[in-house]
Amino acid sequence: MLSDFVKHIASDTGLNQKAAKAALGIVLNAADRQGAPFADEVFERVPGTRTLAASMGAQVGAATGVIARLIEQTPGGRRSVTEQTIRNLQREGLGNNEIGALFPAISAFASTVFGVSGVGHLGDIFGAFNAGTAVKVA
Repeated sequence: MLSDFVKHIASDTGLNQKAAKAALGIVLNAADRQGAPFADEVFERVPGTRTLAASMGAQVGAATGVIARLIEQTPGGRRSVTEQTIRNLQREGLGNNEIGALFPAISAFASTVFGVSGVGHLGDIFGAFNAGTAVKVA
């Protein structure tokens, strides 16, 4: 199912599959570091995504310690993770158009394939969930 997820992202964003896979890993790693329920849903439903997120996190130098992760969930930490996510996506060769298309592509796949909705942009993945908005699972 991970390969289908990557193909969907590549198709919707115009990225090649290697870049689409890296972008998905970066986003999932950041969402996981933020404590977003969306990441847990994807990890449960799509085998290999947790490994992909961890691998991309290691490649981009994401924090791994318990204390660092707690700090990343503070308001300043969240902003820092979000900014770093955009920089990491840019380092992978994504431009503004690809980054703008990435989150709706992830959302469309999650909604269509396993009924998770309410995610369509960066704020949904990192911010709103942590502010009390729940992931809707069909």
